[in-house]
Amino acid sequence: MPQLREAVIVSSKRSAVGKAPRGALRNTRPDDMGAAVLRATMAGINGFDPAMVEDIAIGCAMPEAEQGLNVGRIVGIGAGCPDQTPALTVNRFCSSGLQTIAMIAERIMVGAIDCGVGGGIESMSMVPMGGNKPRVSPKMIAERPEVYVSMGVTAENVARKYGITREDQDAFA
Repeated sequence: MPQLREAVIVSSKRSAVGKAPRGALRNTRPDDMGAAVLRATMAGINGFDPAMVEDIAIGCAMPEAEQGLNVGRIVGIGAGCPDQTPALTVNRFCSSGLQTIAMIAERIMVGAIDCGVGGGIESMSMVPMGGNKPRVSPKMIAERPEVYVSMGVTAENVARKYGITREDQDAFA
């Protein structure tokens, strides 16, 4: 079996934290914000050419409206990556961005790519919690309503079940 390669994070940046829906970033499109962050991240690497990026994965819990339509690709093109750079958008709710970093790392480790971008994007001002117009399945609501339990409630349930205090979580973070 071939040896796995080491994946490393060469550079990282993030946007400012906003105060939805009343903060200074409330009218900034999430795709524009993501492109600006990615552009700054790449610019901070000496001698880096955006054409070196072989794959882009962007996580988004509510991929609709201004952060829909494969926002991963929109961010990449907006940041100056070539049109032929593949990109995707991942929805795994609160862990979407973390999932994309893991996916890109895995692709590097198995030798599929040498350079990739993983990250996340969300604008609670433009796309509120739960989305603009959620349409839940009547069948699932009747048979398995728990599939719609939010990540916040899930976190509280897990903490209660395993006896994890807020102080434990803060210390871990």
